[in-house]
Amino acid sequence: MSERKRAFEENGPSSASKKARSETTTPTHGHDSINDKEALIAQKRAEIAAKLAAMRSGSSSAFASPASHTPVPAQPSSPGPSAASAHFSEDVSKRIAEAKRKVAEAQNKLATKDNPYMSAPSSRGKSRSAEPAPQGAGLKMAAHPLLLDTSIPAPQSKKDRYKPMQPKFASIRANARNVPTPPPAPPPAPTVAKENPYAAAAASASAETGFEGTPRERVGRSLRFNPKGKYVSIANQMRQDIQLEALKQRIAESARKAGLDSEFDTLEKNIRREVPPMAEWWDAPLLPTGRYSDLDEFDPAYLKIRTENSPITIYIQHPIPIPAPGDKNKPAPKPLMLTKKEQKKMRKQRRQAELQDKRDRIRMGLIPPDPPKVRLSNLMKVLTSDAVQDPTRVEARVRREVAMRKHTHDKMNAERKLTDEQRREKTETKKAEEDKKGIVGAVFKISTLSDPAQRFKVRKNAEQMALSGLVIFNPAFSMVYAEGAPKFMRSYKRLLLHRIAWTEAARARGEEEVELADGEDGAGVDESGEGKAAAGPSSGGVSLEGNRCDLVWEGPVRERAFTNFRPKSCPTDSAARDALGAKLMSYWDMAKNYKPEDDEWNV
Repeated sequence: MSERKRAFEENGPSSASKKARSETTTPTHGHDSINDKEALIAQKRAEIAAKLAAMRSGSSSAFASPASHTPVPAQPSSPGPSAASAHFSEDVSKRIAEAKRKVAEAQNKLATKDNPYMSAPSSRGKSRSAEPAPQGAGLKMAAHPLLLDTSIPAPQSKKDRYKPMQPKFASIRANARNVPTPPPAPPPAPTVAKENPYAAAAASASAETGFEGTPRERVGRSLRFNPKGKYVSIANQMRQDIQLEALKQRIAESARKAGLDSEFDTLEKNIRREVPPMAEWWDAPLLPTGRYSDLDEFDPAYLKIRTENSPITIYIQHPIPIPAPGDKNKPAPKPLMLTKKEQKKMRKQRRQAELQDKRDRIRMGLIPPDPPKVRLSNLMKVLTSDAVQDPTRVEARVRREVAMRKHTHDKMNAERKLTDEQRREKTETKKAEEDKKGIVGAVFKISTLSDPAQRFKVRKNAEQMALSGLVIFNPAFSMVYAEGAPKFMRSYKRLLLHRIAWTEAARARGEEEVELADGEDGAGVDESGEGKAAAGPSSGGVSLEGNRCDLVWEGPVRERAFTNFRPKSCPTDSAARDALGAKLMSYWDMAKNYKPEDDEWNV
């Protein structure tokens, strides 16, 4: 295919320029490629130089009208670079101007199409007559020209940037323009610190010393002497009041004797009442002259409220609350006693509420559900398919679960069980709580307390019930003085008066009960196998026949007289009184002189 192409022959500058360019770019000899390259380089350089010259001059002969120039065909043998560049620059300038004009016309058409009420801009500097905007219907209906805002918006400052946009209506905009601009706000006046009336003393002190916050110097109070005759006048006034009251009583008594009580009462009502005082007694110390009129005559600063001699101080006295003595021994309110049926009902309701709460927690996913409780009795109902397939394995698993549940149950019981130390501490705490309810004392008289078993019961029960006191052994009789909580004293009193068999001696150690046959001599043997004569040897030769215990005295006491319960042997009355002490020695005489109501008590 030949490298040379036939040029498109067409009248006009573009075809001439194309022809000139093709003739200039085509070499004379087809085999001389070097000459073609040099000619092409020279042509490009000429084009660039022509463009630069046109840009610098602005109006040169290169951008003149095409009619003033006549294209000169280039010689095929010797191409001319200057003529080719001139034709090319002219062609380029025409094309650029035509493209700009078309772009401007397209933009104007688009703007007019989008907004039909905008007048089409003038083209090529010629003014066009204003054409009426096309009218439409529906959404394309044209708006009234007065509603259109064609004014240029005023420049906004940074403060006006965030103000709400005003509506585009002629009437409102006109009113907005006519509104006068408000004058600038006056600068705020300097605020003067209000004088604190409660800091007047501190302000005066700071003014004197020159330093703010300086503490006021303490000034001692001067002595104030009562004027002469002050108390004499008060005494005279009191004497006059007494004489007046005595006179009134004499007049009333004489009128009562004369039968003029009603007239005297009417006379008393008509008597003029006393004039109220110039100031009440609680306000008089605060006023300069002791009258309420000082509030109007004097300045408030002269009142004796915030002065050195004022009875009002900054100190507040809060009295310490002292509990009543009876509150210490006040018993706690007892709970309501419920019947067995009510207790069961309350227990059932409580357990139902706990079970429902647990079910709700399981539904919400807070706690995992309990595993199924499988036993040998419900094995086939719960594990139907597994029990049928392998009953031996299922039975072994069920037995393990039953054993595990029993082990867990026993372990929880063992953990809840109190140790010996905790149980002892709990018992002591209960005893201390009972002591807070009060202390009760009692005196018992026992004819004979020689049996060791009876001595042990008297002493051991007193220790277990946290009772304190003294047991006095005397050849004539024995006395027991016990003191403690009311609850424990009731149990101890029942022990001494009813539970202990005072006429029965304890069996000797190592001896066994012997049951005699009917044919043997059973004299002196009771139903339990103990002989009546055995009381003598076991008690050291003292007979327990007719032995008894009586309650001599019982009543509340203020505090304990003894710290523990101990026995003491006192062969004489003076020793017994010394053992009881100065406060309790009268109990010995009371027990000694006590005589029972029945005739069986003969000592």
